[in-house]
Parts: sequence; structure tokens; C-alpha cells
Amino acid sequence: MIPPSFEYLRPNTITEAVKLLQQHGDEAKILSGGQSLIPMMKLRLARPAYLIDINRIKGLSYVREEGGFLKIGALTREAELEAAPLIQSKYPIILDTTHVIADPQIRNLATVGGNLAHGDPANDHPATMLALGAQVVATGPGGERTIPIEDFFVSLFSTALEQAEILTEIRIPIPPPRSGGGYFKLERKVGDFATAAVAAHLTLDSKGMVQKAGIGLTNVGPKPIKARKAEDFLRGKKADAATIAQAAQLAADEAQPSSDLRGPAEYKRGLVKELAKRALSRAAERTGK
Repeated sequence: MIPPSFEYLRPNTITEAVKLLQQHGDEAKILSGGQSLIPMMKLRLARPAYLIDINRIKGLSYVREEGGFLKIGALTREAELEAAPLIQSKYPIILDTTHVIADPQIRNLATVGGNLAHGDPANDHPATMLALGAQVVATGPGGERTIPIEDFFVSLFSTALEQAEILTEIRIPIPPPRSGGGYFKLERKVGDFATAAVAAHLTLDSKGMVQKAGIGLTNVGPKPIKARKAEDFLRGKKADAATIAQAAQLAADEAQPSSDLRGPAEYKRGLVKELAKRALSRAAERTGK
């Protein structure tokens, strides 16, 4: 299908983009990679009168460690993230995630910031960012503000970004030693959205007990889910098979799936349990590396 007509705007700076958002209000949408927005426009599910393309704004594509955080610029392409030596060497959970996003053609255009700002519970990065305890930097008329990722996702396709704000950076606390994570996803075919997926990240203390745990669930609720009960259960325990199995059941209990063409709700809840076992087991295994 062909999208409705719109006015195309191309700012050169973040300040200019924010001013355009203020000027056009709810009729404007930000275009970064466009791999979610453009299909929705073609299906007439999104009808922005103004499309603000931020791809010409310099300085929004990078992957670096700085000030205790892994910092990812909002315009960093999925393919760039996947190829970044820093991600390949130190952040395997992020590598797991980028590997299963759509296909190489889409990853060449899609951006990490757009994946989060779209607010789709079926996207892959939200669960991983929940597991890692990330922060989102939003830039608006009043400057920058930092939003904890657990407060960022409000409801279906809705985030904590205010009308004239743009997501400009993702910050992930650099994990301490003896940390590891993993992301597991089941999809109907390669490149599809997940039927269900689970991200898990663990940090162990010197005695091998779980000091910190993060678990995020994909596409089993109206927004990405942080499995807090499962996280709380893991802390202070040894990450053995029995503990992981109990935590996986708690994560499944926290899921809020609905029946659709991908399967009935109980099937998805069962998937969460199994995928949580795999993600937690991989996370525990990677803490030793």
C-alpha cells in the first residue's frame, strides 16, 4: 500500500528537530531507521502529517564505554552494533539480541534507538535492556533527562517520551566481573517477531551466589515485562539447575500473554518458562568467562 501524503522535514541538529516537534505537535513523527514506522504508514496504522528525518544529524551513532556506562547512540544501526568489537568481546547478551532481529537487510537500516522508542512489546531490545538495567537519554526543549528503562515503556506503542522529546542515547551500566547474560527467542520463521523471548543477566559474588539478576520478557504482554519476582527469588542463591527452574516458573507466572495467530496464551507461558531456563543457564555459564 501507499501511505497517506505527508510533509518531509530534514533537520540538521537535535535542537532543530525538537523545535519541529514543538511546532507540529502530535501530527509529527520522528524517522530514524523507519523499519517499523514506514510499514505502519503503508498499512494506514500511522498517519503522520509531518515526518521528521533525523538521519542527517551528526554525532548520534556510536558504541563506546564512558563514565561507567556502555553508551549507544540512538542512530546506531543494528548492523553496526552487531559488528562492534566492544559488543562482540564484552556484551554477548546484546550480540544474541541483534543476531535475531529481522534479517541483515533490515539490520542495515534499523536503529537501536528506534527499536526502543517505537514502544512495541514484540521488539527484541526492550527485554534485553530491562535485563541489563539500562537508562534512556531523552532530549527535549528543557535539555536532556535520563529515564530508567523500567519506567520507559508505558503501554502498547507508548513510552515515557514527551511529545517534543527525542531518544538520543542508551546507557547500560558496565557489568562487574563475574557477570553474564543471554537472550533466547522462538519465532515462527527467521526474521519474524518473537512468539516469546527472554533476556537474562546475572552477576555472581565471590562465593558463586547471585548478587544481581535481571530478566526481561518479550511479546507476552501489552509492554515489555521485567520479571521482578523471579529476579528477587534469584538473589542470594546459587545459580544451579533447581534454582533456575524455580526462577523460570516465576518468570512464566509474571508473563501476561494473549492468544493470537502465534499460539494460545498457555503455550506462550510455557515458552517463557523454557526460554527463561535457557537464558538463565547461559547467563550463569557466561559468568565464568
